[in-house]
Amino acid sequence: MAPLTILGVGPGDPDLITVAALKALRQARTVAYPVAEPGGEGMAARIAAPWLQPEQRHLPLHLPMTTAAAPCRRAWRCAARQLLQAVAEHPPVALLCEGDVSLYASASYVALQLQKMANPQLRVRMIPGVTAMAAAAAASHWPLVLQRQQLLVAPAPDTSAALDALLAKAEVLAVHKVGQRWTWLREALKQRGLLHQALVAERVGWPDQRLVPAAELPPGVCSYFSLVLVRQAWPPVLPQDPGDAGAAG
Repeated sequence: MAPLTILGVGPGDPDLITVAALKALRQARTVAYPVAEPGGEGMAARIAAPWLQPEQRHLPLHLPMTTAAAPCRRAWRCAARQLLQAVAEHPPVALLCEGDVSLYASASYVALQLQKMANPQLRVRMIPGVTAMAAAAAASHWPLVLQRQQLLVAPAPDTSAALDALLAKAEVLAVHKVGQRWTWLREALKQRGLLHQALVAERVGWPDQRLVPAAELPPGVCSYFSLVLVRQAWPPVLPQDPGDAGAAG
């Protein structure tokens, strides 16, 4: 095992942790995880809780939920220093990441910070995790993309013009962190004839998960941990009903 492994634990359901991630987690002497506030539990730690062992050392890393440059950079440097110390004193170390390690992940910034601070000989392994959009699509039998369709992943836009710019780039759109934007986004999708071709997913994988056709969700504020999948069109070649003209016998 690498001295430091950054692993995705999936969007909420502990059973969605991959076999590779579970093996790395079980081998770790130190388990690090992000927390939004000092003393907080952390969502990644909650997901992995059934697989943690009593003898493992826990290392919460304070990574505040802000986009301001100065506090973010301080937090990333502090987290990187704490991880390097843990690697020196209590290896191997596993850093938990909710969802996937490379998709809107705080762990991605920490990994980039480590590249700037660490000895080049430090081996860091990154294990991907299940994304919320993939888990939501699978649970809803909502295929993300088919054949040569394009999928665009983006944060939820703030304006109708920004939404149109995203829709112009791909047949299928996955927008994350919808939250309070749902009120205007719902109306915008309705005006464009896309409301009945969209799915809303909130807190995917958690006990209070909600997966609902967008047309059935009234205007209001969604959870911060929500996403909307929008399909503008289906590909031309699809399975047919047995009675359709030209269907294979």
